[in-house]
Amino acid sequence: MDIGYIISGLLVGLLVGITGVGGGSLMTPLLVFLFGFQPAVAVGTDLLFAAITKTGGVWVHHGNHKSVEWRIVGLLSLGSLPAALITIFVLRHFAAIGKEITHVITFSLGIALILTALALIFRNRLQKVGLETQSHEPSRFAHLQGPATVAVGLILGVLVTLSSVGAGALGTVALLFLYPRMHTLKIVGTDLAHAIPLTALAGIGHLSMGNVNFTLLGSLLVGSLPGIWVGSHISAKIPEKVLRPILATVLMLIGFKFVL
Repeated sequence: MDIGYIISGLLVGLLVGITGVGGGSLMTPLLVFLFGFQPAVAVGTDLLFAAITKTGGVWVHHGNHKSVEWRIVGLLSLGSLPAALITIFVLRHFAAIGKEITHVITFSLGIALILTALALIFRNRLQKVGLETQSHEPSRFAHLQGPATVAVGLILGVLVTLSSVGAGALGTVALLFLYPRMHTLKIVGTDLAHAIPLTALAGIGHLSMGNVNFTLLGSLLVGSLPGIWVGSHISAKIPEKVLRPILATVLMLIGFKFVL
């Protein structure tokens, strides 16, 4: 194991614990820019990393808090899992005929980071819009919730498979907009529960393409698990209104660097 990877896992774990933002938006750019991994390897490794680390979170949410809405998890998965499979199939096809997929993954990563930054900035506003819409047209809004949830899952399936980013921040914000009256704890628990099969399926797909570095994966896990634990305990001491804009700005800049 590499001590540099372990320290990186620790730092990302701390940030995830403090901010609640998914590790993909922090980990994948770190692996590409700091350690020089190919984007495809960074994405594939991070997907399996996310599937493993999020499992513990769901165990707590479902077992202790009963905060997972499994019906919504099912609707999201109805869109995301087929989308992930199709995306992996397309990537494998292009790789098999010699087409370069690095640019596609890099561009998708940049777009996902920019969207994550925007989600952090406008999170509260989107929830407010959702509440207002539900108040004015409750029956119509309820009728659209199911299909809209499946559509959100479809978008997340493609984006997460291509970039490893979006299952956390984007999924949470989408649920806040679609289900604005749901308690925040249930939003987080439901989003986590959906992220596990999605990241696992996408990660296994990348593994079949040779895009997973197991030495890196093990090192990241060794560092991140205690980091998340520590970060979760100190998160209450850091004002969210200060931290969120800073994090959003950093993700936005990194995203534009990938896109441009």
